[in-house]
Amino acid sequence: MSCPAGVDPKLWRSLRNGTGRAIGDFDLIKDGDRICVGISGGKDSLTLLMLLKELQQRAPIHYELLPVTVDAGFPGFNTAAIHDFVAALGLKLVIEQTDHAELITTKLRPGSSYCSFCARLKRGALYGAARRLGCNLLALGHHRDDFIETLLLNQFFIGTLKAMAAKTVCDTGDITVIRPLVYLAEEDILTTVRQAGITAVSCNCPVADVDQQRQRMKQLLRRLEQDIPQIKNSLLAALGNVQPRHLLDNHLHKDDTQCA
Repeated sequence: MSCPAGVDPKLWRSLRNGTGRAIGDFDLIKDGDRICVGISGGKDSLTLLMLLKELQQRAPIHYELLPVTVDAGFPGFNTAAIHDFVAALGLKLVIEQTDHAELITTKLRPGSSYCSFCARLKRGALYGAARRLGCNLLALGHHRDDFIETLLLNQFFIGTLKAMAAKTVCDTGDITVIRPLVYLAEEDILTTVRQAGITAVSCNCPVADVDQQRQRMKQLLRRLEQDIPQIKNSLLAALGNVQPRHLLDNHLHKDDTQCA
Protein backbone atom coordinates (compact mmCIF):
# COMPACT_ATOMS: atom_id res chain seq x y z
CA MET A 1 0.00 0.00 0.00
CA SER A 2 1.01 3.64 -0.38
CA CYS A 3 0.01 6.67 1.67
CA PRO A 4 -3.60 6.13 2.83
CA ALA A 5 -6.15 8.35 1.11
CA GLY A 6 -6.63 11.64 2.92
CA VAL A 7 -3.41 11.42 4.94
CA ASP A 8 -0.77 14.12 4.61
CA PRO A 9 2.01 12.40 2.58
CA LYS A 10 4.70 14.16 4.63
CA LEU A 11 3.19 12.87 7.87
CA TRP A 12 2.84 9.36 6.47
CA ARG A 13 6.42 9.40 5.23
CA SER A 14 7.58 10.49 8.68
CA LEU A 15 5.72 7.59 10.33
CA ARG A 16 7.02 5.11 7.77
CA ASN A 17 10.59 6.33 8.13
CA GLY A 18 10.37 6.27 11.91
CA THR A 19 9.13 2.70 11.88
CA GLY A 20 11.81 1.67 9.41
CA ARG A 21 14.46 3.32 11.55
CA ALA A 22 13.28 1.43 14.64
CA ILE A 23 13.36 -1.85 12.71
CA GLY A 24 16.93 -1.11 11.67
CA ASP A 25 18.16 0.26 15.00
CA PHE A 26 16.86 -2.67 17.03
CA ASP A 27 17.13 -5.40 14.37
CA LEU A 28 13.43 -6.15 14.73
CA ILE A 29 12.66 -8.01 11.50
CA LYS A 30 14.76 -10.44 9.45
CA ASP A 31 14.26 -12.32 6.22
CA GLY A 32 11.81 -15.21 6.64
CA ASP A 33 10.13 -13.93 9.82
CA ARG A 34 6.47 -14.75 10.45
CA ILE A 35 4.98 -11.88 12.41
CA CYS A 36 1.86 -12.20 14.54
CA VAL A 37 0.51 -8.64 14.69
CA GLY A 38 -1.68 -7.93 17.71
CA ILE A 39 -4.73 -6.00 16.50
CA SER A 40 -6.89 -4.60 19.29
CA GLY A 41 -8.85 -2.38 16.93
CA GLY A 42 -7.42 0.79 18.46
CA LYS A 43 -5.59 3.51 16.54
CA ASP A 44 -2.11 2.23 17.41
CA SER A 45 -2.50 -1.36 16.28
CA LEU A 46 -4.32 -0.36 13.08
CA THR A 47 -1.55 2.10 12.22
CA LEU A 48 1.08 -0.54 13.03
CA LEU A 49 -0.48 -2.97 10.57
CA MET A 50 -0.69 -0.35 7.81
CA LEU A 51 2.95 0.60 8.27
CA LEU A 52 4.21 -2.98 8.38
CA LYS A 53 2.21 -3.75 5.25
CA GLU A 54 3.77 -0.86 3.32
CA LEU A 55 7.28 -1.64 4.56
CA GLN A 56 6.73 -5.28 3.60
CA GLN A 57 6.19 -4.19 0.00
CA ARG A 58 9.29 -1.99 0.03
CA ALA A 59 11.69 -4.19 2.00
CA PRO A 60 14.53 -6.12 0.35
CA ILE A 61 13.62 -9.06 2.58
CA HIS A 62 10.55 -11.27 2.80
CA TYR A 63 8.40 -11.52 5.91
CA GLU A 64 4.80 -12.53 6.57
CA LEU A 65 2.11 -10.66 8.47
CA LEU A 66 -0.58 -12.54 10.38
CA PRO A 67 -3.00 -10.15 12.16
CA VAL A 68 -4.61 -11.56 15.31
CA THR A 69 -7.41 -10.07 17.40
CA VAL A 70 -8.22 -11.36 20.87
CA ASP A 71 -11.95 -11.28 21.60
CA ALA A 72 -12.17 -11.14 25.39
CA GLY A 73 -15.92 -11.69 25.36
CA PHE A 74 -17.02 -8.17 26.27
CA PRO A 75 -20.52 -7.58 24.82
CA GLY A 76 -20.60 -5.42 21.71
CA PHE A 77 -16.97 -5.86 20.62
CA ASN A 78 -17.12 -5.38 16.83
CA THR A 79 -14.66 -7.82 15.29
CA ALA A 80 -16.42 -7.42 11.92
CA ALA A 81 -15.08 -3.87 11.57
CA ILE A 82 -11.55 -5.07 12.28
CA HIS A 83 -11.98 -7.92 9.80
CA ASP A 84 -13.00 -5.48 7.07
CA PHE A 85 -10.04 -3.20 7.80
CA VAL A 86 -7.58 -6.10 7.63
CA ALA A 87 -9.18 -7.51 4.48
CA ALA A 88 -8.80 -4.13 2.75
CA LEU A 89 -5.04 -4.52 3.25
CA GLY A 90 -5.13 -7.90 1.54
CA LEU A 91 -4.64 -9.82 4.78
CA LYS A 92 -6.70 -12.34 6.71
CA LEU A 93 -7.66 -11.74 10.32
CA VAL A 94 -7.40 -14.48 12.92
CA ILE A 95 -9.78 -14.05 15.87
CA GLU A 96 -8.90 -15.66 19.19
CA GLN A 97 -12.21 -16.19 21.01
CA THR A 98 -11.69 -16.29 24.78
CA ASP A 99 -13.67 -16.15 28.01
CA HIS A 100 -11.45 -13.47 29.53
CA ALA A 101 -14.38 -11.24 30.52
CA GLU A 102 -15.88 -13.97 32.69
CA LEU A 103 -12.48 -15.06 33.97
CA ILE A 104 -11.61 -11.54 35.12
CA THR A 105 -14.94 -11.20 36.90
CA THR A 106 -14.50 -14.46 38.81
CA LYS A 107 -10.73 -14.51 39.40
CA LEU A 108 -9.68 -10.88 39.94
CA ARG A 109 -8.49 -10.42 43.50
CA PRO A 110 -9.70 -7.41 45.52
CA GLY A 111 -7.36 -4.46 45.08
CA SER A 112 -5.77 -5.89 41.93
CA SER A 113 -5.70 -4.00 38.65
CA TYR A 114 -8.44 -4.99 36.20
CA CYS A 115 -6.41 -3.64 33.29
CA SER A 116 -3.19 -5.44 34.25
CA PHE A 117 -4.97 -8.77 34.66
CA CYS A 118 -6.74 -8.33 31.33
CA ALA A 119 -3.47 -7.38 29.61
CA ARG A 120 -1.73 -10.51 30.94
CA LEU A 121 -4.55 -12.71 29.69
CA LYS A 122 -4.54 -11.02 26.28
CA ARG A 123 -0.77 -11.37 25.96
CA GLY A 124 -1.03 -15.07 26.78
CA ALA A 125 -3.69 -15.50 24.08
CA LEU A 126 -1.46 -13.72 21.56
CA TYR A 127 1.47 -15.95 22.43
CA GLY A 128 -0.73 -18.98 21.95
CA ALA A 129 -1.94 -17.75 18.58
CA ALA A 130 1.59 -16.92 17.48
CA ARG A 131 2.76 -20.45 18.30
CA ARG A 132 -0.18 -22.07 16.57
CA LEU A 133 0.40 -19.98 13.46
CA GLY A 134 4.12 -20.75 13.41
CA CYS A 135 5.16 -17.16 14.11
CA ASN A 136 8.48 -16.27 15.70
CA LEU A 137 7.62 -12.59 16.27
CA LEU A 138 4.75 -10.82 18.01
CA ALA A 139 4.39 -7.15 16.98
CA LEU A 140 2.63 -4.76 19.35
CA GLY A 141 1.56 -1.15 18.77
CA HIS A 142 3.24 0.62 21.69
CA HIS A 143 4.47 4.06 20.63
CA ARG A 144 6.87 6.65 22.02
CA ASP A 145 4.39 8.02 24.55
CA ASP A 146 3.66 4.53 25.93
CA PHE A 147 7.37 4.01 26.60
CA ILE A 148 7.72 7.36 28.37
CA GLU A 149 4.54 7.04 30.44
CA THR A 150 5.54 3.54 31.54
CA LEU A 151 8.96 4.85 32.58
CA LEU A 152 7.35 7.55 34.74
CA LEU A 153 4.71 5.20 36.18
CA ASN A 154 7.38 2.75 37.31
CA GLN A 155 9.46 5.51 38.87
CA PHE A 156 6.60 7.32 40.58
CA PHE A 157 4.50 4.40 41.81
CA ILE A 158 6.73 1.32 41.96
CA GLY A 159 10.22 2.68 42.56
CA THR A 160 11.96 0.98 39.66
CA LEU A 161 13.83 2.36 36.67
CA LYS A 162 12.06 0.43 33.91
CA ALA A 163 10.00 1.07 30.81
CA MET A 164 9.57 -1.29 27.82
CA ALA A 165 11.97 -2.79 25.31
CA ALA A 166 11.71 -2.41 21.55
CA LYS A 167 12.65 -6.08 21.31
CA THR A 168 12.41 -8.72 24.02
CA VAL A 169 12.23 -12.51 24.12
CA CYS A 170 9.36 -14.08 26.07
CA ASP A 171 10.08 -16.32 29.05
CA THR A 172 9.76 -19.53 27.04
CA GLY A 173 12.28 -18.25 24.50
CA ASP A 174 10.29 -19.09 21.37
CA ILE A 175 8.54 -15.77 20.68
CA THR A 176 10.19 -12.36 20.39
CA VAL A 177 8.03 -9.31 21.09
CA ILE A 178 8.78 -6.29 18.90
CA ARG A 179 7.49 -2.72 19.16
CA PRO A 180 8.22 -1.02 15.82
CA LEU A 181 6.38 2.22 16.73
CA VAL A 182 8.80 3.17 19.51
CA TYR A 183 9.88 6.37 17.74
CA LEU A 184 6.37 7.51 16.77
CA ALA A 185 4.45 10.19 18.67
CA GLU A 186 0.91 9.32 19.75
CA GLU A 187 -0.42 12.63 18.38
CA ASP A 188 0.94 11.80 14.91
CA ILE A 189 -0.74 8.39 14.97
CA LEU A 190 -4.01 9.98 16.05
CA THR A 191 -3.77 12.59 13.29
CA THR A 192 -3.08 9.91 10.69
CA VAL A 193 -6.10 7.83 11.71
CA ARG A 194 -8.36 10.88 11.69
CA GLN A 195 -7.15 12.04 8.28
CA ALA A 196 -7.63 8.54 6.86
CA GLY A 197 -11.19 8.42 8.21
CA ILE A 198 -10.45 5.22 10.10
CA THR A 199 -12.78 4.45 13.00
CA ALA A 200 -11.00 2.79 15.88
CA VAL A 201 -12.80 -0.12 17.52
CA SER A 202 -13.20 -0.33 21.29
CA CYS A 203 -12.92 -3.69 23.04
CA ASN A 204 -15.95 -2.58 25.11
CA CYS A 205 -14.13 -3.29 28.35
CA PRO A 206 -16.30 -1.96 31.23
CA VAL A 207 -13.36 -0.07 32.76
CA ALA A 208 -11.73 1.15 29.53
CA ASP A 209 -10.06 4.57 29.62
CA VAL A 210 -10.09 4.82 33.41
CA ASP A 211 -6.38 4.19 34.00
CA GLN A 212 -6.10 7.27 36.19
CA GLN A 213 -2.39 6.92 36.91
CA ARG A 214 -1.50 6.83 33.21
CA GLN A 215 -3.82 9.78 32.57
CA ARG A 216 -1.95 11.70 35.26
CA MET A 217 1.33 11.00 33.46
CA LYS A 218 -0.16 12.28 30.20
CA GLN A 219 -1.33 15.46 31.91
CA LEU A 220 2.04 15.97 33.59
CA LEU A 221 3.87 15.60 30.29
CA ARG A 222 1.51 18.04 28.58
CA ARG A 223 2.23 20.66 31.25
CA LEU A 224 5.98 20.09 31.07
CA GLU A 225 5.94 20.31 27.27
CA GLN A 226 4.81 23.92 27.53
CA ASP A 227 8.20 24.85 29.01
CA ILE A 228 10.30 21.98 27.61
CA PRO A 229 9.03 21.24 24.08
CA GLN A 230 11.49 18.38 23.51
CA ILE A 231 10.90 16.64 26.83
CA LYS A 232 9.35 13.50 25.33
CA ASN A 233 12.17 13.00 22.85
CA SER A 234 14.68 13.61 25.65
CA LEU A 235 13.03 11.03 27.92
CA LEU A 236 12.94 8.48 25.12
CA ALA A 237 16.61 9.16 24.37
CA ALA A 238 17.41 8.61 28.06
CA LEU A 239 16.13 5.04 27.77
CA GLY A 240 18.91 4.38 25.26
CA ASN A 241 21.60 6.30 27.14
CA VAL A 242 21.88 4.54 30.50
CA GLN A 243 24.84 5.30 32.77
CA PRO A 244 24.89 2.38 35.24
CA ARG A 245 27.78 3.76 37.31
CA HIS A 246 25.64 6.72 38.26
CA LEU A 247 22.73 4.68 39.59
CA LEU A 248 22.19 3.14 43.05
CA ASP A 249 21.63 -0.51 42.12
CA ASN A 250 24.57 -2.37 43.66
CA HIS A 251 24.07 -5.25 41.25
CA LEU A 252 25.18 -2.98 38.42
CA HIS A 253 28.60 -2.04 39.79
CA LYS A 254 29.74 -4.38 42.55
CA ASP A 255 33.22 -4.53 41.05
CA ASP A 256 33.40 -0.89 40.00
CA THR A 257 36.46 0.60 41.65
CA GLN A 258 36.97 3.60 39.35
CA CYS A 259 36.24 7.13 40.50
CA ALA A 260 33.12 8.69 39.01
